[in-house]
Amino acid sequence: MTGQSTTIARGWLNPASRVYRFTVLFFVSMLTFGSYFAYDIIGAIAPTLIKDLGASRETVGTLYTVYSIAAIMSVLIGGFLIDKLGTRMASMIFSTLVFLGSLLVAFGGSLPLVFAGRFIFGAGSEPLVVAQSAILARWFKGKELALSFGIALTISRLGTLFSFNTGELIVHHFGGYRYALIAAMLFCLLSLISNIVYVLMDRYGEKALELEETGAEEKLVLSDVKKFGPAFWYIAMLCVLFYSAIFPFTALSTDFFVDKWGIARVAPTGGGFFNQAFNNFLHMFSTAGGISSIIIFASMVLAPFAGQLVDKVGKRATLMIFGSLLMIPSYLMMGLTHVYPAYSMLILGAAFVLVPAAMWPSVPLIVKKELVGTAFGLITFIQNIGLALFPYLNGMLRDKTHSYTASMLMFASLGLFGLFFALLLKREDRKLGGVLERP
Repeated sequence: MTGQSTTIARGWLNPASRVYRFTVLFFVSMLTFGSYFAYDIIGAIAPTLIKDLGASRETVGTLYTVYSIAAIMSVLIGGFLIDKLGTRMASMIFSTLVFLGSLLVAFGGSLPLVFAGRFIFGAGSEPLVVAQSAILARWFKGKELALSFGIALTISRLGTLFSFNTGELIVHHFGGYRYALIAAMLFCLLSLISNIVYVLMDRYGEKALELEETGAEEKLVLSDVKKFGPAFWYIAMLCVLFYSAIFPFTALSTDFFVDKWGIARVAPTGGGFFNQAFNNFLHMFSTAGGISSIIIFASMVLAPFAGQLVDKVGKRATLMIFGSLLMIPSYLMMGLTHVYPAYSMLILGAAFVLVPAAMWPSVPLIVKKELVGTAFGLITFIQNIGLALFPYLNGMLRDKTHSYTASMLMFASLGLFGLFFALLLKREDRKLGGVLERP
């Protein structure tokens, strides 16, 4: 019996083996697949929600606003919960909130209950990302840490890609918007099950490897806020402006493309559901949801190369300037012309690759090591304030003006202000000795 268990321990069940570690990575990566899908399903099926429910664009935007209000509150306590309870218990709490929130959105039956569901969902979703980062650091620190983060982010963003490219198809194939919300709930359930598998594997591996508990890398300590210099605040302002011009836009972009260009919601094809889904992905540039997902697709494909480019050449402040500059013509083209929007989205996708690749690695270079956790927590906190405000403004402007032109001008202006702070950052970096421009 002893010999048999030793043999098993030397195989794939050995926590020290690479196979075991990467099996953990798969299930940890799946923690956020469901929440990414569920977050964007509202925007993916916005045209149907507006038509079938008689919902205003403002209401659709507010569903994102409610999520971000919950995220703002959870940022304040999420990191401390991870430190206090450990990654296993904290991640299970967050995954359960994500599932319960998506369940309420799918079966709430009334708008107040749907809003309540999005709030619960947001309260679990944002700190779950922080918990995921702590788990990856626990298992991969000193090994394949950068690779593990890249794989986890790619699998998470697959959730967004699937959401935009299958949301309307689910509605069309099964006969109602509720089926898309149920699909989101089932993916959140899959993420919860993945979390349970991780917990079991982590518990087994902890004993064998004597794993150390890793604290949350994003944790807002209010007493540290006054210790940051101008360069940090320029990055924080650039961050909130940049992300406020991306995600609040995609919240209603599918409806925008249907509304202005009359772009098809689903690619025409026959066969079963999976054949239709595959066809939708092949025709990403000719469906409203597919065009919305170009930004995410570009980041999935190009982000690893952009990260390597930044490491090799530096020029972080310069790349942030260039990325911010790209946003302005992209939104102006969509707002003021009838040029097919896929071209503007490709430009926006380039910005979405360049700015984050340069921005996030810049933070540890300009703040003291002991303040990095608070720095990331504070940026996330400020970022969610923008993500709470601008989806509502986007929907409200569309309802009041009966077009998306005012919204596109608003997003272009965010790019302009982002460019202003990127230029200020470049000037401040010169005073700091050019630390952001060095490889």
